Amino acid sequence: FQIVPDTGSSNLWVYSSLCTAFACTNNSQFDASKSSTYVKNGENFSISYGSGSVNGYVSQDTVRLGNSVSTNFGFGEVTAVDGQTFNQSKMSGILGLGYGALSVDSLPTFEDAENTVADKSFTFY
Repeated sequence: FQIVPDTGSSNLWVYSSLCTAFACTNNSQFDASKSSTYVKNGENFSISYGSGSVNGYVSQDTVRLGNSVSTNFGFGEVTAVDGQTFNQSKMSGILGLGYGALSVDSLPTFEDAENTVADKSFTFY
């Protein structure tokens, strides 16, 4: 997956294999049927950005970012996309790096859920 880090939001979301929008079908998609650790949640998931919006539902699975792993992590599985920015982007989703208080549906942030790193800071190189 090509995930864009975003310091202005706090949720992880990825395009679902059930999404038929141009932005979804032209990028990697999450296929729950191929995961042995997927857990269905089904709660509605929706985020509006200045450039468009994404909608879908909450799913849970094991998420790995480098050496960091979070099990049963709640994330947005996006089934509908609105906005030209998404159509033009080469990405599979967004990893929100903002504070948990910004999180849609009060889902934990990856930094809060990941428990193998004591220092919850990050940097880009």
